[in-house]
Amino acid sequence: MKTVKKIQICIFATALITLNACVENDDFNTPISLDQPFTLGQNDIATDISAVLGEYAQQGEIFTYEDPTNGGNIYLSGYVISSDEGGNFFEEIVIQDSPSNPSAGIVVQVDVNPLFTYYEFGRKIWIKLNGLSVAESNGVIQIGFRNGNDLEKIPSAFRNEFIMRDAEIASISPLELSVAEFTNDKENLFIRLADVQFVREEVFTPAGRPLTFAGEASDEFDGERTLESCAGNATVILSTSTFSDFKSLSLPTTRGAIDGILTRDYFDDFYTLVINSPENINFDNEERCDPILLDCGLASAEGTTVLFEDDFESQTPFSPITGNGWTNHIEAGTESFEAYTSGGANASQGVSCRIGAYQSGDASSIAWLITPSIDLTANPNATITFQTSNSFSDNSELELMFSNDWDGTTDGISSATWGVVPAAYITQDSDFYGAWFDSGIVDLSCGEGVLHFAFKYTGSGASDFDGTYEIDHIRIAN
Repeated sequence: MKTVKKIQICIFATALITLNACVENDDFNTPISLDQPFTLGQNDIATDISAVLGEYAQQGEIFTYEDPTNGGNIYLSGYVISSDEGGNFFEEIVIQDSPSNPSAGIVVQVDVNPLFTYYEFGRKIWIKLNGLSVAESNGVIQIGFRNGNDLEKIPSAFRNEFIMRDAEIASISPLELSVAEFTNDKENLFIRLADVQFVREEVFTPAGRPLTFAGEASDEFDGERTLESCAGNATVILSTSTFSDFKSLSLPTTRGAIDGILTRDYFDDFYTLVINSPENINFDNEERCDPILLDCGLASAEGTTVLFEDDFESQTPFSPITGNGWTNHIEAGTESFEAYTSGGANASQGVSCRIGAYQSGDASSIAWLITPSIDLTANPNATITFQTSNSFSDNSELELMFSNDWDGTTDGISSATWGVVPAAYITQDSDFYGAWFDSGIVDLSCGEGVLHFAFKYTGSGASDFDGTYEIDHIRIAN
């Protein structure tokens, strides 16, 4: 009889005999006893997380480990990198294959709460795989009990049969990554993001206080807050459970390093970072890296004197944008702003301007489309308007930026000082991809001097950062 069938019979027998046999000691002060080093039996087989992930990739669907023909057991080892002490994890253990420079991680689903009193951070554990199944859930590979095509948690009554503690408690060194280096094979690893901060919209709010981690009225199940890199424009979501002990703490307004587990959001749309506790945040730099802002808000009406405009109708479809004073520059990758026309559900407006890294294969995509100079001192009531649409923008980014010191050369773009015009609305990934959205009448009256305005695109060929944007009907008037 297969092990999994034996276990199912035992579960029912245990439930009929007594409920007490399934009760775990939930006392957070349960002492952790000294353990002996785990040793394999003569017929036992040791495997690693990479092998388990590789077998799942080969199978392509949920599969169950059977008893080896030699009568032994198959054991998987790993180091615990999650902790439910702060309430941000629930009935799951995340393990990785090494205390430092890890290469693979996986989630083990266990119907036990709390878990940190038994499997503390850094503890080496061994998982007996006989009868357990491997499947993908919400984009993350996990281990548990099979129920049809679903994965369920290892029952609490069988926790000790499948999970063994080793005597080793290792010091876990986070793997330092940048957001651009996120890939599926880095999921379930304990990582460090260096020199990041929470975006200014979340720490300098109209309410006069930073947002909490997950304690806002709009937070349901999880609070999602945006971390941005000070070394570039990359962002990632920090996800915090609304059941966590620290949900009502305010976000730090400073910048620094944060350690957490790389995973996916519930719908498997994008990468997220999950921390064990606020102690994983070391924002020790008081100086934020916010960009310069030209923030005059929105104007009540456009001016009547046109200073610059373009609807791209004179451009050649599927060719780079040229003429009319534009500077079209590729800073990284191979993608530039191009003329585009299309019908269907995501129709362009005649000829539009398009930018996107979809299937480019570029590790990084940065492109600029810069206007001719605009003299705001001579035009004190200037405004800018435009429209944008997206074809699933994902985590790519389109920004409206400005500079008062760009020298007009492509070589000078990277050395110039560029700020952001935050009042301009640019379509978001949550917007319907077939619609066009107005920027609003963006007031430029608080600016002065001779400025250039630019649309800056940041993305890459990675599937989660390869979004596409369209721009049309740009008009600067006074």
